[in-house]
Amino acid sequence: MSDGIDPTQAQWVKSSFSGPEGGQCIEWSPGYALTTGVILVRDSKFPKGPHLALTGEAFAGLVALARNTAG
Repeated sequence: MSDGIDPTQAQWVKSSFSGPEGGQCIEWSPGYALTTGVILVRDSKFPKGPHLALTGEAFAGLVALARNTAG
C-alpha cells in the first residue's frame, strides 16, 4: 500500500473494553482511517510489532467476531 502516510507515525487508541491491567486488547488508529480509509489495528501488548491494515468491511467483521466470542 503506498498512500504516502507512514503508519509508524499513526496515533493509536486503545479499545474501550480494555481493563485497567491492559489485558488482551487491540489498538486502532482513527486518524489514519480518516485520512486514508484504511483501518490499522495492532496488539496493545506489542506496540512496536506488526499491524493489520483493514478495509472498513473487514474491520466491522473483526468487531462482530470479537463481540460474538467475548466471554
